[in-house]
Amino acid sequence: MTEIHTPRLLLRRWTDDDLVPLSELHADPEVMRWVDDGSVRDLERTAEDIERWEEEWDDEGFGLFAVELLASGELAGVTGLSVSEFLPEDTLPEVQIGWRFARHFWGQGYASEAAHATLEFALQDRGLDRLISVPRLGDDASENVLRKLGMARDREITHPVYGFPVIVHSIDLTEFEA
Repeated sequence: MTEIHTPRLLLRRWTDDDLVPLSELHADPEVMRWVDDGSVRDLERTAEDIERWEEEWDDEGFGLFAVELLASGELAGVTGLSVSEFLPEDTLPEVQIGWRFARHFWGQGYASEAAHATLEFALQDRGLDRLISVPRLGDDASENVLRKLGMARDREITHPVYGFPVIVHSIDLTEFEA
């Protein structure tokens, strides 16, 4: 079982106990406004997400982690790696880093801490040389995390499914200093 400990967080695989707290996070329109088309997700869709993420772990050797607070054991959010499926054909395959956290955990540095640990995992444990992130235009909080990670803006594109602008950021992990 893959686990990563940071000073305040545990990044781990998903368990049945994560379904309800993650579905509460997914039910918050403010959290979900930057995810896919911005729709909230119910318990059934959240269960499908977890199942898909676990399948990616099995298929790719990486995936999205459950992010738990070490101090309380609460599920704070999601971070990790996934294979991007919507970028233009000339850039695929690309592995992207992403995150989402419950609103009451915003502004405390958890996303940056978890994402930094995920970059280290991608480089040291999975041997990846490059990662991307593709936030929607206007997602200033994610842009801030990306700056802290040292990810550079590559280009702006239109999301082929939802039609809104996204910004592709990248980092060469061979130059990343853990």
